[in-house]
Amino acid sequence: MAVSSGFATVLDGAKMEILSLNSASSSSAVVAPVSVRFAPPLPLCVFRGPHRSSHRRMLAPRGGVTCEVAASTDVEIGSDNKVGPTMASSLSALEQLKTSAADRYTKERASIVVIGLSVHTAPVEMREKLAIPEAEWPRAIGELCSLNHIEEAAVLSTCNRMEVYVVALSRHRGVKEVTEWMSKTSGIPVSEICEHRFLLYNNDATQHLFEVSAGLDSLVLGEGQILAQVKQVVKVGQGVVGFGRTISGLFKHAISVGKRVRTETNIAAGAVSVSSAAVELALMKLPESSHSTARMLVIGAGKMGKLVIKHLVAKGCTKMVVVNRSEKKVAAIREELKDVEIIYKPLTEMMTSAAEADVIFTSTASETPLFLKEHVKCLSPVASEAGNLRLFVDISVPRNVGACVDDVNNVQVYNVDDLKEVVAANQEDRLRKAMEAQAISAEESKQYEAWRDSLETVPTIKKLRAYAERIRLAELDKCISKMGDDISKKTMKAVDDLSRGIVNKLLHGPMQHLRCDGNDSRTLSETLENMHALNRMFSLETEIAVLEQKLRAKQSQR
Repeated sequence: MAVSSGFATVLDGAKMEILSLNSASSSSAVVAPVSVRFAPPLPLCVFRGPHRSSHRRMLAPRGGVTCEVAASTDVEIGSDNKVGPTMASSLSALEQLKTSAADRYTKERASIVVIGLSVHTAPVEMREKLAIPEAEWPRAIGELCSLNHIEEAAVLSTCNRMEVYVVALSRHRGVKEVTEWMSKTSGIPVSEICEHRFLLYNNDATQHLFEVSAGLDSLVLGEGQILAQVKQVVKVGQGVVGFGRTISGLFKHAISVGKRVRTETNIAAGAVSVSSAAVELALMKLPESSHSTARMLVIGAGKMGKLVIKHLVAKGCTKMVVVNRSEKKVAAIREELKDVEIIYKPLTEMMTSAAEADVIFTSTASETPLFLKEHVKCLSPVASEAGNLRLFVDISVPRNVGACVDDVNNVQVYNVDDLKEVVAANQEDRLRKAMEAQAISAEESKQYEAWRDSLETVPTIKKLRAYAERIRLAELDKCISKMGDDISKKTMKAVDDLSRGIVNKLLHGPMQHLRCDGNDSRTLSETLENMHALNRMFSLETEIAVLEQKLRAKQSQR
């Protein structure tokens, strides 16, 4: 047995320390804590075992390996790798080392971690370097899951945020590896990422994603686009190795939370920007029956004008006239909104277009009014279907519509100040709804954690069932062999059903005490105590076995 190679593997990293030591020993003896130090190999190494098991012995200056164990015998391993008669003590020491090496992973549950940079914490120059196109999300998941301490991963990359969600075997090492990966893919130094990133763990990470999905972390409170982006993460992640049960369950639950918040609080209702408020106000003043038929005119195709057009489309408008200095910007908007009829008119036809419109939105950079009293009073009257009232909604500063226009009969003018009141009222209402949404998010977070807690006992449940099934099959085989060869299929089925029924009834009680789904008063700690008790009683050894499976799987991916 080459001890030096087995110990060297421990230093090689968490992924292999258990596996290599496992192959070095099959003993299950429990011994006192082991203290190990390493030095250049010598032809002979001695495991010393005086009665001072709690004493930590330092290495002699010239090296070898010395382990303090609770045994009174020595084991000598010579240069020929032959083990002396006291081999059991050394194997016990190795077994103890294996267990202590695994402790930091088996005692601490794998963590859900989010490493993120958002519009609230990082400038756009940094976010755009970190951004990952949707087509590359599967590749990113694969690369993240190839890291030593990452089991599962997902990427949420939008214009306002770049967030990496992972299940990490080790919280701190996982964060370090993901941060280094982000640095490598973006070219941004680790120190700079650390300066702007935020870190959230487990329940905090869960609640953060739920609030993101609900629109509570958006610049515009309650906006709906982020929910569609969370849905896309799940759609792209389906079938991708690494988008595992915990992370996919988290994102699917987040989608449900986002839908529930919008349904129960109606947080997305009410305009919270000037352009959306302009459209909302105009539709409030028009008869509801004319919303789909009212003639809309937008003057100016800049940033604000484009937003007005988009909000009109969102409200169901399918046809409008746009007046602008040049057709280029209008053509670009028309290309983006292909299902909408957008008619371009030059500035020279502005008055003619206004005479044919029921609602006129103005958003140009003109320093002088485009409409004065003398211009508007000459316009033809508005149709009765639109309420016999021509609306001017002016969102320009300086104003494009003179205050005197309001004196014209059958004309109503609204400016930015009028819209601010609508925005403020809606914003205040949304803040109240946000408090309700946060309560929903917290409630759903507890439900998700209860579901995740229930996964802790799944390996034990499987192993216990497998253990019982092995016994059932063995005893069934004995029974059938005693019954002779002429046993009928009906009798065989009856015996088989009987054995299954007995096993299921015997397992029902233990299985009930291994479930922790939040629907009963049993706490996670009680459930885990039950799990450990069953592991000991039936020698299931779930923790070490599952950990070894994880580590072997990680190594096989390399």
